[in-house]
Amino acid sequence: MHPNTLCNKLPGVIAFPVTPFKEDLSLDLPGLHENLNKLLEYPVSALVAAGGTGEMYSLTPAEYLRVIELTALAVEDRVPVIAGVGFGQRLGIEMAQAAEKAGADGILVFPPYYPEADDEGLFEYYRSIGNATRLGMILYSRDWTRFTPVMVERLTAIPNFVAWKDGQGDIRQLQAIMNRVGERLHWIGGAGDDLVGAYYSTGIRTFTSSIATVAPALSLKLHELAAADDSEALTELLETCVIPLYELRLRRRGYEVAAMKAMMDMVGLNGGPVRPPLVNVTAEELDELRTILGHWEKYL
Repeated sequence: MHPNTLCNKLPGVIAFPVTPFKEDLSLDLPGLHENLNKLLEYPVSALVAAGGTGEMYSLTPAEYLRVIELTALAVEDRVPVIAGVGFGQRLGIEMAQAAEKAGADGILVFPPYYPEADDEGLFEYYRSIGNATRLGMILYSRDWTRFTPVMVERLTAIPNFVAWKDGQGDIRQLQAIMNRVGERLHWIGGAGDDLVGAYYSTGIRTFTSSIATVAPALSLKLHELAAADDSEALTELLETCVIPLYELRLRRRGYEVAAMKAMMDMVGLNGGPVRPPLVNVTAEELDELRTILGHWEKYL
């Protein structure tokens, strides 16, 4: 897929499927295939394979390749498949090239392993990964990678760098970057479903959703209300269905994945456990998640 074609397909909800594991923490590939078929009954705009929710950092290179291959096969060109890549320069290059061969339509580049890297090193990290593939590259700003508007503008020299996924949730800084770079990039709200209203107030019309792994209809409703600027209905939906989940997810690191996997199991999908160092939710919190799902009934 040409990078510009990828961009044109992104507006709407980008889903972040989990990578399901069996109880022995081995890959559950039949479960992944079933999850994807259920997800694609809904008009999501794209999906990210082996991303953060997909526990990219826990996968071996062989497992990573199998997840991308299976996802591309299951999707059958219905929506773009974007593969997570990262770690370090050499491994990032190898992952990008492997994802392209496996049938991915784009790559989502995670921050490098080294925190607080110098801008020159960061530029070379992204440049070399982008140049290693013909696929459109989405840069994921999260954790310790906080970019100035000038640095983002410099990164646009990478020809196939086509979209920016914000994972910081700092709307002031994001607006400064958007004002500097303008329409050169496609802008994606990526810090959480709970921020869809804030992102869409800036003119963004794409957000990444982990909730879509459980209730795609709920994610699509968030997009619909935010795009229509129906603040009253959006606020009610967020307060009822989204904010309680995000409050639970904030209790422990890793719950952003563990909570979604637990909810998937509850609704008959395939989540399974998380791999260490992530931790599974407690028995008491499972009851809380069931209560939250009770408010999602019309979207399941």
